[in-house]
Amino acid sequence: MALTENPDILSTIAHRNKDRPRLVIGFAAETDNVIANAKAKRLRKGCDWILANDVSPETGIMGGDMNSIHLISAAGVEDWPPQSKDAVAQALVARIADALKATR
Repeated sequence: MALTENPDILSTIAHRNKDRPRLVIGFAAETDNVIANAKAKRLRKGCDWILANDVSPETGIMGGDMNSIHLISAAGVEDWPPQSKDAVAQALVARIADALKATR
């Protein structure tokens, strides 16, 4: 049985010439070189933001309640403080709303 590679949905959406969303956001769960790998992924995928998360075993993030996020954009890296997954989601929604207001 041959395996078939899945389509890269993030890259496909980010590289649209027509009907591209104003803000394309990806996620990077990394175990080493978190920032460098996420920066490279953002460029490779063509998205506006990548939220990088260190999921190496010693962080306890996988299966835990806390996250430590790095928001990576063309402007640079913004390190968010460790916070609950709910707090990360709320902060992300607020950042998206602000970004979309600014691009009107």
